[in-house]
Amino acid sequence: MLNPNLEQIQLTPEEYERYSRHLILPEVGLEGQKRLKAAKVLCIGTGGLGSPLLLYLAAAGIGTLGIVDFDVVDRSNLQRQVIHGTSWVSKPKIESAKHRIHEINPACEVHLYETRLSSENALKIIEPYDIVVDGTDNFPTRYLVNDACVLLNKPNVYGSIFRFEGQATVFNYEGGPNYRDLYPEPPPPGMVPSCAEGGVLGILPGIIGVIQATETIKIVLGRGTTLNGRLLLYNSLDMTFRELKLRPNPERPVIEKLIDYEQFCGIPQAKAQEEQQRKYLSEMTVSELKQLIDRGVDDFVLVDVRNPNEYEIAKIDGATLIPLSEIENGRGVEKIKAMANGRQLIAHCKMGGRSARALSILKESGIDGTNLKGGINAWSQEIDSSVPMY
Repeated sequence: MLNPNLEQIQLTPEEYERYSRHLILPEVGLEGQKRLKAAKVLCIGTGGLGSPLLLYLAAAGIGTLGIVDFDVVDRSNLQRQVIHGTSWVSKPKIESAKHRIHEINPACEVHLYETRLSSENALKIIEPYDIVVDGTDNFPTRYLVNDACVLLNKPNVYGSIFRFEGQATVFNYEGGPNYRDLYPEPPPPGMVPSCAEGGVLGILPGIIGVIQATETIKIVLGRGTTLNGRLLLYNSLDMTFRELKLRPNPERPVIEKLIDYEQFCGIPQAKAQEEQQRKYLSEMTVSELKQLIDRGVDDFVLVDVRNPNEYEIAKIDGATLIPLSEIENGRGVEKIKAMANGRQLIAHCKMGGRSARALSILKESGIDGTNLKGGINAWSQEIDSSVPMY
């Protein structure tokens, strides 16, 4: 897999010039550069992690890059997904990535898979590649990538990010551990917020993505000590790196086939529970809220359950901030009970999910309320464009 017939690999005069700084490194040299040119690397995702690692793998001379993604570029991506530019907003990420890669290295062969990776297509997509780099941001896909790599005996270069912290390691390499040794079971759905909910420092995925690219190149070259068996933990606020040792768990279940990973991670069950809860919650549109506000009456209270920093970004006039965390720990319940005092309670958040959870908790305490459909984002889109979208 990583031992190509180097006699068949030749560098062009342009490539000798392009890779001159590699060629003069004894640890790389001509043989190493040929190995890079012969290598086939598959990147799952072109987001925060996929962006820097694809840029550096292409620049380093990886001969074939595969990219799996089905999303389009959103303006909110540009704060961290540096492979994409403003002119590519609303266009496919894989096309944007290919265009940028060829700006860096026209000789890099790029294969695009504009699809969601699934149990039905994962083995077919991954099989032709030497190394898989996981740039995903959700647990079902991480388990899927891991299990497919185990079944196909492919190294899995892993990275993850959250707010100011990141992780990186190499799974399923030279008899080392895989993702299930680190996380035997997925966390409950919703336990770990997404970047859209929790935020992420834009520079952070650059650090972790470049570490993933470094590990990939080391595997191709057969040089250095990889992160196999070591989990690297990075805290950008403290600028600290720590390591944890990882070992294969001899009692872990044997991976024999790909499964339904959405089911494994409890996603359908959580969605069904959420839908069931929403059946018993009343909703109103932002237009209906606007009508209430325009009436100038005080027979309702509007509660904003977002975080304080979100409230500073954008707010609906007249809303009172009581974060979801306060409602979950009980302190906010008493505040809302005193505020409502017979008046209609309306709750909102960014898009409607957190306010629905808040109202479910309040209902258990005997407080009924109405959820604002679409949250403050809908208010900004349909009622008041001066309220910033974020």
